Amino acid sequence: SQGISTALSVQKTSFRGGKIVNVAAEREKEKEEEKQKIKTLSTLIKNPTKVLLLQNMVGPGEVDDDLQPEVIEECSKYGDVANCLIYEIPQGAEDDEAVRIFVQFVKVDSAIKAMIELNGRYFGGRIVKGSFYSESKFERFDLAPETT
Repeated sequence: SQGISTALSVQKTSFRGGKIVNVAAEREKEKEEEKQKIKTLSTLIKNPTKVLLLQNMVGPGEVDDDLQPEVIEECSKYGDVANCLIYEIPQGAEDDEAVRIFVQFVKVDSAIKAMIELNGRYFGGRIVKGSFYSESKFERFDLAPETT
């Protein structure tokens, strides 16, 4: 049982260069990453609500008049949007958490679809972080992050 048991391939790295890669190992790594993504997603949609909190879409001071209509338009692809609020934390927040975008859907199913599609997606060079938000907190405009 000597010799190569799996096929090797050359991956081009430059005009004249390349490196030998184990195709089977690369595929195994991709499968493992896909499993992790599914686990993460199942954790994210464990306790869904009609309100989706999107973070890291824009940084502090980058909120403009076009952001809210853009978010509503994008989220409408997943279902009817009842409300959209943008809350910018005045100071002291991390760059990726400074702007909190809340999208309230008419149905929980729509919020789940939006979470699956938007979480981890790139927007303006940033990776969007999605999570469900308490409907009662949203209704009373309690939009600031919890302080520990």
